[in-house]
Amino acid sequence: MAFASRAACLAAAGLATVLLGSTAPASAKDIVLKMAVPDWPPTRIMQDLANEKYKAQSGNNVRLEEDFIPWPVYYERLAASLTSGEKKYQMVVSDSQWLGAFVEGGYYLSIDKFIKDDPEWQKVFKDLHPAVVWAYSTYPYKSDHHYGFPQMPDVLIVYYRKDVFCDPTEQKNYQAKYGKKLPCTGEEMDNVDWDQVKTFGEFFRRNKGDTLAGKPADDDFYGIEYQAGKDYDSAIMQVDGFAWQYGGNTWDETKAPKGRAQGVVNSPEAIKGLDHYLSLLQYMPPVAKTATMGIAQIDELFRAGKVAYEIEWVGFAESTINPATSKVADKVAFAQSPGLRGKDGKLVRWNNIGGQPFVLTTWNSEEVTKEALDFCRWWLSTPIQKEFAKRGGQSALKSVYSDPEYLTYRPWNRAWGPSLDWQKDVWHVPDFYELLVNAQEEYSKAITGSQDAKTTMNNIAAFEEDLLTKDGLIQP
Repeated sequence: MAFASRAACLAAAGLATVLLGSTAPASAKDIVLKMAVPDWPPTRIMQDLANEKYKAQSGNNVRLEEDFIPWPVYYERLAASLTSGEKKYQMVVSDSQWLGAFVEGGYYLSIDKFIKDDPEWQKVFKDLHPAVVWAYSTYPYKSDHHYGFPQMPDVLIVYYRKDVFCDPTEQKNYQAKYGKKLPCTGEEMDNVDWDQVKTFGEFFRRNKGDTLAGKPADDDFYGIEYQAGKDYDSAIMQVDGFAWQYGGNTWDETKAPKGRAQGVVNSPEAIKGLDHYLSLLQYMPPVAKTATMGIAQIDELFRAGKVAYEIEWVGFAESTINPATSKVADKVAFAQSPGLRGKDGKLVRWNNIGGQPFVLTTWNSEEVTKEALDFCRWWLSTPIQKEFAKRGGQSALKSVYSDPEYLTYRPWNRAWGPSLDWQKDVWHVPDFYELLVNAQEEYSKAITGSQDAKTTMNNIAAFEEDLLTKDGLIQP
């Protein structure tokens, strides 16, 4: 049956057979879709949903089997598997930055023909937020060539201690010191710029035993935190946002081979962005200045009750509201990331998109490819996207996240839709890993104070210009 016809039948049946299943024919085959995934809540939720609800439309006994791999070693383990020729996985949850390397390596399957031949797939892609399609699906970036489907779209948002920010005494003292109201509601926090974030850092710094929201602080307490780690991309994800907000840019692969790194990566605007990023580290837990404060570290510090305000990925929010894993489960609220306030008074909030697509590998049989595509179709169906969101995931389907009901699923969903409009992505090119490692190394030097922002950006620009020129992505 053609994809379009099958999709029409599904719609007419209200997706009943997708969700409830049907009796498999006697000729049904047992097919396992083995998927490499990072081990974190969104992939665990996907496995649970597949176990509970997925029934293949073909009548085959199709089972999703996720291989959970720890985040710190995920790229290395996946790259080793793909390049070894073992052909272990039928599907992969992939960071968007890896698309170019693994497409050029011959490991990720193009889905262009499936989209072209199927109006239902076209409808799905039109319903996805364009920032997600560009980041998770296209290679070259923002081209018409597609490889991935969104598994867990993710953005940086604000987590804050409402018991601290909304405390009457803290409100009074902040007003007296800064002459403005201390934000308390989500709407108030949405309007916070970086200048005010600095005041949070100053104001909420308390030593153990100092009064905090009417009680003695049980440990040293800090006002703010964000990613400042050398590991993988734990600095660049935040630094890029500052550069973009100031009007700077990273090397733009969509302009290759004419786009340059020199004069762009180290533009005055980009240097101002890095300087601003570095200036706020003094208000964070001391580990920030060691270049070891990565994504997991800021998550742990916030859940331990040691920070008033953090900027973190949505994907970590579920454990923050769980009393079993968080001391602040009943004290946390969420808002949009801060931004740089323009002359018109509006906030510029550019950020680096997080999250991942999943892709199909190139060595699958036609039958397995069909089953994998059917699984992706099921995953992006409205009922499953809503269920994923109800359990702590996110949907990039506009028809799902724009539904007022979506706001009731999780307290951070109020920040989700508006944040998508401010997302860009880093490189998709095969050189991404060398670019990333160099940038992280240079940023770590700036974070630890061994070099200034201008030197850092000059070093990165020179490295990128040389590497990309040698590989033909920049014309000399």
